[in-house]
Amino acid sequence: MAFVEFRDVRKTYRMGDVEVHAVDGMDFEIERGEFCVIVGPSGAGKTTVLNMLGGMDSVTSGTIMLDGREISGLSEHELTLYRRHEIGFVFQFYNLVQNLTALENVELASQICKDPLPAEEVLRQVGLGERMDNFPAQLSGGEQQRVSIARALAKNPKLLLCDEPTGALDYNTGKQILKLLQDTCREMGRTVAVVTHNSAFCEIADRVIRVRSGKAESVEINEHPASAETLEW
Repeated sequence: MAFVEFRDVRKTYRMGDVEVHAVDGMDFEIERGEFCVIVGPSGAGKTTVLNMLGGMDSVTSGTIMLDGREISGLSEHELTLYRRHEIGFVFQFYNLVQNLTALENVELASQICKDPLPAEEVLRQVGLGERMDNFPAQLSGGEQQRVSIARALAKNPKLLLCDEPTGALDYNTGKQILKLLQDTCREMGRTVAVVTHNSAFCEIADRVIRVRSGKAESVEINEHPASAETLEW
């Protein structure tokens, strides 16, 4: 059994009399420890996939499994615990608490988890050992995104989900963040899934899931992923 499994997953939204099939029979797998890129144009369904995998949205039908457990059948209370303990989230915008320091932002997340990693240690791992006492307004965009990644990692999650994590960053800073995510996967053994519209990111992935019209159009295994440092787009 794969670490992540989507089996004929569908998500339908009703807007008045119209049904919108955001995800329309999605099938794919992700293995433990992989760096996976889920890529597709706007409206393809990739963020809906991430939201369902992260327990932020329910499925209309089908089955989602994580580490042998069916996520698609959890109650609201169970989903809250699942999001809290098993998933780390990194978004395009950093969502930091502005009146807390970098260290306090990371500690805030670790306080709600059952098996957190030390906040100071994780901040050092993401290159912010000297910036722990700075507030978000005193940090660059790239540094703020590093804090948000540290916050996600401090939860010691089974799966790290990243939605357009470089979208608010300049080119060079974006590459640094991608390298950090890639290194996190390689060195810490994390399973990382990155949702993006940027097909250049596919070069650094172990697995590429191309999404179009609510379906997994193709799944590709990259035997020799490139380093994020070499990416150009």
